[in-house]
Amino acid sequence: MITMRALIERAERHFPANPAIVPATGGQGGPLAWSEFAVRVRRAAGALRSLGVRAGDRFAILCRNDPRQAELIHAGYWMGAVAVPINYRLAPREIAEILDSAAPRLFAVEDHLAGLASDPVLAARGEPRLRIGEGGGSDSDPVYEALRDASPEDAGRTSVEGDDALLLYTGGTTGRAKGVRLTHRNVAANGLQLVGPYGALEDDVMLHVAPMFHSADLLGSPFSHTGAAHAYLPDFTPDGFLAAVETSRATFSMLTPTIIIRVIREGRMGDFDLSSLRRLTYGSAPMDAAWIRRTMEAFPGVELIHSYGLTETSPILTTLGWEQHIEGLEGGERLRSVGRPVVGVELRITDDDGDDVPAGDAGEVAVRAPNVSPGYLDRPEETAAVFRDGWFFTGDVGRLDAEGYLHLFDRKKDVIITGGENVWSTEVEAALYAHPEVVEAAVIGVPDETWGEVLLAVIVAAPGSRLAGGDGEEALVAHCRERIGGYKVPRRYRFVDALPKSAMGKILKADLRRRYRGG
Repeated sequence: MITMRALIERAERHFPANPAIVPATGGQGGPLAWSEFAVRVRRAAGALRSLGVRAGDRFAILCRNDPRQAELIHAGYWMGAVAVPINYRLAPREIAEILDSAAPRLFAVEDHLAGLASDPVLAARGEPRLRIGEGGGSDSDPVYEALRDASPEDAGRTSVEGDDALLLYTGGTTGRAKGVRLTHRNVAANGLQLVGPYGALEDDVMLHVAPMFHSADLLGSPFSHTGAAHAYLPDFTPDGFLAAVETSRATFSMLTPTIIIRVIREGRMGDFDLSSLRRLTYGSAPMDAAWIRRTMEAFPGVELIHSYGLTETSPILTTLGWEQHIEGLEGGERLRSVGRPVVGVELRITDDDGDDVPAGDAGEVAVRAPNVSPGYLDRPEETAAVFRDGWFFTGDVGRLDAEGYLHLFDRKKDVIITGGENVWSTEVEAALYAHPEVVEAAVIGVPDETWGEVLLAVIVAAPGSRLAGGDGEEALVAHCRERIGGYKVPRRYRFVDALPKSAMGKILKADLRRRYRGG
């Protein structure tokens, strides 16, 4: 049976002496073998049970990346309860809305975040609390570590594949966040689907940089399948990441292009031993060929893998491997693709009626796979809108080339229609990124009396660049006209110090639209 409990049992049975957890920073203790980690998971399940959590219940976690959070999530898998990791970068009122939606039996809070959890909006709530850490929380709340160590090992519950394993919330920046239900089959299946593309081996160390409330953290699953180790970085900084690679002897990690660029620009690359690193996967956005070359130079011998997916797909649908990166650097459009579907993923390109478009045409990406969520928690209308006839309609616009590689253009809602022409903002952004003094770029549509919409480019220029001066707009217009059609060239520009981003470093275009569409 494909369940996350079975994954823990297998790792304990076949790799008992292998490290399951290794420290990424000082103060995280020593390594834990899989046999020791499994005991902690069962004791954590006993601790949850002592606080009233039962199979089928949900329990919320507010915590940075930490092995103790991993214990609690796996304890949920073990006993059939459902962990709800919450984005600690949200406002208290947004966190309260998630708690209202999830209705957790328990709220576990890391002491480091006690100040956030003590906001009046959250402090007035009635969920029993569990402290993670020693110091900073309420003295009246039980402390996780002490309770875990005092609890008996819990026999747990043998879940079935269709039982909910995890509840992850998406959105929250444009409206009420949606709870995505991920089953045991969803999470465990995607782990199996990625063992090959990620080359997961028994001696790997997966460094968790993506926050554990994000579906990208599930990319650790293939490494658990092979009995490999995990390390958890609580807070990202460029040098902090490099130090964590050295400390943990990490072989693999997932980073966004924004984070990779920050590490290369700001990190003291020569001051740390990075020789253990074998592979990096990046996602949330394609990476320009120039930055792929710079990444190869900064991390010699490290293979790059591009991964595409969504929270609703647990999360990965396609990968572009290292060999395809090498081919793409020699020319063609290969690097502009997000690769081909992983094993078990059926992928179609559809029109507005859900029918297949002609080969090579653009349309909405629809998928059917064992890693696709059954839907959203208590949101029947939104579930029915995108989970139809066994297919999940992603909201992403793309096309398949003759070799089956998926090329993404935009989110359906982000397509800009100017003068009756559809413009994909990603294509325009790629042209802007080719300018040597553009650090970051985002393109949105803004109202225009003549054209309906025109393109506005919001630019972060390199330090010392003259783009932000009076001639910057003309320079970028001339630059873009050499690369894309005239109707695609932005007519308006704004130069800013930073772009709004999600916890994963993805640019929040909804925020930009709210900011600039009014004027």
